[in-house]
Amino acid sequence: MQTPDHTKKNEEEGTILGTVVEALPNTLFRVVTEDKTIMIAYLSGKMRLHRIRVLVGDKVKIELDPYGGKGRINKRL
Repeated sequence: MQTPDHTKKNEEEGTILGTVVEALPNTLFRVVTEDKTIMIAYLSGKMRLHRIRVLVGDKVKIELDPYGGKGRINKRL
């Protein structure tokens, strides 16, 4: 069964790509986005569960928080 096209669009709409610049305590990371904005991001639950490591210099996909502030790292590229 395929997912509808509008679902894929909504998933991609709130995501951006970035590069990890600094690792902070409690799985927080300082990330520079493609448009040179610096933001704080945290690991998603699945990445913690499967112990996927994110290091300085890694390219990551971030889901933006609708209220501003932090983002959630969903994927390591």
